[in-house]
Amino acid sequence: MGLPKKHLDLFDPTLSPGTIIWALAWPTIVEQILQVTVTFADSAMVGALGEQATAAISVTSSTIWLVNGWMNALALGFGVLMARYLGAGKQDRAKLVVRQALLTALGFGLFLSLLFIQVARLLPSWIGAEEAVRPLSQQYLTIIAIGYIPNILMITISTLLRLSGDTKRPLYLNAFNNVANILCNLFFIFPSIRIGALALPGLGLGVKGAAMATTLACTLTAILLVLVLFKGDHKIRIPLKERWSFDMSIQKQALRLGIPIALERSTLSFGQIALTKMVGTLGTTALAAHFLAISAESITYLPASGFSTAATTLVAQSLGREDKPLAKRYANLCVLWGTLMMSFMGLLLYLFAPYLMALFTRVGPVIALGSRVLRIEAFAQPAFGLSILVFGVMRGGGDTKGPFLISLAGMWLLRLPLAFLLLTLTRVGLAGIWIAMMSDLMLRGAICMYRYRRGTWISGWKQLH
Repeated sequence: MGLPKKHLDLFDPTLSPGTIIWALAWPTIVEQILQVTVTFADSAMVGALGEQATAAISVTSSTIWLVNGWMNALALGFGVLMARYLGAGKQDRAKLVVRQALLTALGFGLFLSLLFIQVARLLPSWIGAEEAVRPLSQQYLTIIAIGYIPNILMITISTLLRLSGDTKRPLYLNAFNNVANILCNLFFIFPSIRIGALALPGLGLGVKGAAMATTLACTLTAILLVLVLFKGDHKIRIPLKERWSFDMSIQKQALRLGIPIALERSTLSFGQIALTKMVGTLGTTALAAHFLAISAESITYLPASGFSTAATTLVAQSLGREDKPLAKRYANLCVLWGTLMMSFMGLLLYLFAPYLMALFTRVGPVIALGSRVLRIEAFAQPAFGLSILVFGVMRGGGDTKGPFLISLAGMWLLRLPLAFLLLTLTRVGLAGIWIAMMSDLMLRGAICMYRYRRGTWISGWKQLH
């Protein structure tokens, strides 16, 4: 296999499909590792403050994932459309999509900030958090919401760069974001920072400080990404002097792609919020174990996420070029390699569950309970990986409704009803909720295998016209 050049040409005949896939996938996987690392660091630093602090963040976590899902949906809607135009050789049209994405991101980010500053006042009580946890949760979500404009810019620009074939710049800048987040965490969360014999003063703001650190790091990264988009040497560089009015044809096509993704993320996130409410009835220990176990489980998504991004990029650009055999070849390799790697990660999750939990907390009951549910979930990882990969292929083909319908069936027709039944009719507690989660993921994997083998994703783009 040849080595990729500085500027990767996705249709370079001297490069094998495997080389191109790995060139796209590995920076995304490393980026995901860095994001998980900073999540681990966040959780460990907040976990050092005690169960109440961990529970406070747990109360808001599903809501934050919901909003991030909406932001990713917007970014993917415009990103897949842009990738299609790049594959067709219509670079000017692709740049127009980029400008439309930025305009929409700014407006949507402002709307989300205003909305969730209000939601922060009500959510902890609705979830059923204990009285001492509620003020901490309210503060945390309010500060996170203030940073939604830079957050959506960071997500949108990173996604556009990845789907243009440039996965390295998002990697470098998100690495900066993670390092900045950890350093700000140390300064904002704790009253003092010890480096060997040296003790530096900190702000000691606790949970509030963790939110401030996240928002500040995100803002700095968004500024750098904006500079890259306008000044960098890449396919989608856009000058400030171009027309910046809304183009309704682009907006409609991007929304047709993005709305099903937003509905898919909403389906999952609202389901997670409902699950969090169920977990809240089991007490603070169960709530902390549930949140930390989800954080630990996220490490297993890394290979699948990288190959899913590669699949979306390569399928979209190949179909834009009207090369269906190449799109199928890329899809087959991404699904195979990603699922195999996810299966291996599931094995590691089962074997090292207690050690993963111990990274976040020293509370024995939380470690024991979290380890138990992680080992339940480990059995679903191959099926979960398959669904992540197939969803990436389907989105690249323009079929964004399929992932939404599959997620809807798994979450609302299986996971939530089964979790409720196990919680009310048995004494298995938190394990029952995770058994329901495992069942949902295995169902999704089976449906995705059937849909992928049918091959209807190859003509999903026709739905937009």
